[in-house]
Amino acid sequence: MAATSVSSSKKTTTREIHRVVVTGVGAVTPLGNNLESSWANCLAGKSGIGPITRFDAAKFNVRFAGEVKDFPVDAYVPKKEQKKMDTFIHYTMACTQMAMEMAGLKVDPEQAHRAGAIIGVGMGGLPTIEEQFLKMHERGPDRLSPFFIPAVITNLAAGQVSITHGLRGPNYSVTSACASGAHSIGEAVEYIRRGTCDVMVAGGAESTICGLGIGGFAAMRALSTRNEEPTRASRPFDKDRDGFVLAEGAAILILESLEHAEKRGAQILCEVTGYGVSSDAHHMTNPAPEGAGAAIAVRRALEDARMNPSEIQYVNAHGTSTPVGDELETLALKKAFGDHSKKLWVSSTKSMTGHTLGAAGAIEAAFCVMALKDQAVPPTINLENPGEGCDLDYVPTTARQGKLTSVLNNSFGFGGTNACLIFSQI
Repeated sequence: MAATSVSSSKKTTTREIHRVVVTGVGAVTPLGNNLESSWANCLAGKSGIGPITRFDAAKFNVRFAGEVKDFPVDAYVPKKEQKKMDTFIHYTMACTQMAMEMAGLKVDPEQAHRAGAIIGVGMGGLPTIEEQFLKMHERGPDRLSPFFIPAVITNLAAGQVSITHGLRGPNYSVTSACASGAHSIGEAVEYIRRGTCDVMVAGGAESTICGLGIGGFAAMRALSTRNEEPTRASRPFDKDRDGFVLAEGAAILILESLEHAEKRGAQILCEVTGYGVSSDAHHMTNPAPEGAGAAIAVRRALEDARMNPSEIQYVNAHGTSTPVGDELETLALKKAFGDHSKKLWVSSTKSMTGHTLGAAGAIEAAFCVMALKDQAVPPTINLENPGEGCDLDYVPTTARQGKLTSVLNNSFGFGGTNACLIFSQI
């Protein structure tokens, strides 16, 4: 176990840096209502994107999305509690339960102060905000639900998890647009590394498929408009990509110190070895020229993991299917990995899930964990003709088997925020 010395003019101390492992994962995505089905469909190259069913989208320029289908909310949230939570919290509660069951974890009340929750959420309860505004507009302010505010604010994802599972450690939400899930995992890792906590529930959740969500992103011209062929709409790195596909879902990882996991005999899935962050400091929506900010985050993750670029075999790319973003992420990988970039397997699972915003980094982290477990890399579907500047190995169409020891997860968001995570076999 690594240790580091911290010096000052008065004294020198040694602080133990604890290794952090993943012992449980839960996921709800457009590909399935649990991790197993989501991962199986991901490896099979299936698309979770289709016509919108949540509302009448006939008048919208974009009429498709990556919806979670037939979600069994009653299995995870008591009926009397459901109306107190927006859908993104429902998904969070389900993923947490699944992850804790996989980890075989139940928090000891006497040690609860050493267990916490950090859940990333990009936009909060947008469908409920829309619904409650219309109710107020049509029927008056006295018709607003008393649960409206706690149902929609982002930190109630972590709050409800903490209440349900008795976690008395850190409890908050990270909101950093499409990097929220990755930042949440990274920040949770730091609490364990420095010995503040033994266990953290971390991940991301989002559900914004409503008129405001679809209409707002469409007004930015950020979304694909392939209404006639929705399963082919998300096509990262392809020359015919025309925008991302809005989607929803959640994923939760159970993180523990290696000592804690070994002491209780937990199954260890992998180790979180690197976490790197940066800011583009450039534009509110466009990435920095030549992917400069993203490259810094990748390098910092490698430095944090004390790894050479050649030690990474696979990158789960941010890969949103936007004309500018995919090309600049490719440039960032070339900057960070140099000649090794040509040997990397790079894929975007957003080609199948769509873009789940604040949940994306967490869902893709879950897929990275499974890639290490099964020694398999999911494909980038709909990649038929690589676009200009997109000349890496993006694992087109079909999944691959290969020897994986360390993998990288990229997450970048509006405002120029970047977060990268490295997961490794232990």
